[in-house]
Amino acid sequence: MKSRSFDFAELTPKERYKLLIGTVIPRPIALITTVAQDGTPNAGSFSFFNILTHDPAIMAVGIEHKPDGTPKDTAANILATGEFTVHISDQALVDGMEICSIKFPPDVDELSVAGLETAPGETVRCPRILAAPAAFECHLMQTVPVSPARTIVLGQVKRMFVRETLVDPETLHVDQIGIDAVGRLGGHLYARQLDQFERVTPTVEQFMAGSKVG
Repeated sequence: MKSRSFDFAELTPKERYKLLIGTVIPRPIALITTVAQDGTPNAGSFSFFNILTHDPAIMAVGIEHKPDGTPKDTAANILATGEFTVHISDQALVDGMEICSIKFPPDVDELSVAGLETAPGETVRCPRILAAPAAFECHLMQTVPVSPARTIVLGQVKRMFVRETLVDPETLHVDQIGIDAVGRLGGHLYARQLDQFERVTPTVEQFMAGSKVG
């Protein structure tokens, strides 16, 4: 099969963005709550996000700055307080998540505008969105300024919440169909994680026993 080659050094940032978001799919979405120093809650969604390691549990979020180069409210609050809470968005939470993506002024409480009920954080001051199927309270571990336009935030998970009906307390198995997570695609498209299949990676011995090679 033939492939088309793209030299990123010759592409504009917008062109690189279009190619990346159209191919690295689906991307999990972090609906992040923070609190400003004056106590004002804030919420925003980010699809440049993932878990990087489990020991310690580290989450990474790429946050784009405002056009004038100043940090967005989420980044500014994280830098000021060292705390944030990441929520996984399901299909039922999409409308609220989108409202939280609107570029409101810093003094606007997006959670209130979206009508999202919250509970106080347990290890952070950030509110936790009760409608989210899963949430992770994080302490800022490190920031990585990668350009004047974007900063990567690394946070260590201190406490996790999962909807009671979605996790087995004995095996810690999470019902991944029930969690109904949505992922970001290219453009304005989203996907649901409902079409799944299973593959178990064999051991070397199992592979060699079943291989016809040699």
